[in-house]
Amino acid sequence: MDYYTLKHIHMGCAALSGSLFLLRGSWMLLDSPKLQQRWVKVMPHIVDSLLLLSALAMVFLSAQYPFVQGWLTAKVLALLVYIGLGTVALKRGKTKSARVAALVGALVTFAYIAAVAVKKTPFPFL
Repeated sequence: MDYYTLKHIHMGCAALSGSLFLLRGSWMLLDSPKLQQRWVKVMPHIVDSLLLLSALAMVFLSAQYPFVQGWLTAKVLALLVYIGLGTVALKRGKTKSARVAALVGALVTFAYIAAVAVKKTPFPFL
């Protein structure tokens, strides 16, 4: 599989992952029982695994590594923030206001990650 095919798989998985997160966040805000459906609990893990595998394959094919390339380091660190905020938003937040704040933070972080990927700089909004 070539780099550009992997890149398109990665971008598609990123879009799907973000969309699923937004959907789940919306259901959390509405206290919807849909959050308890089996596919809602399984699908994000499948999509995110494909997202991670495609990212790793692109890293090795391109020889651009985190902690060598600043923009890639920024993406990895922001990803950790996104995961932490996402777990608070969907599972670990003790109050609705904490979950909402974490949801907003996670969505902003997701937008930052996407902007870094497009601009290839850790400061995409400057």
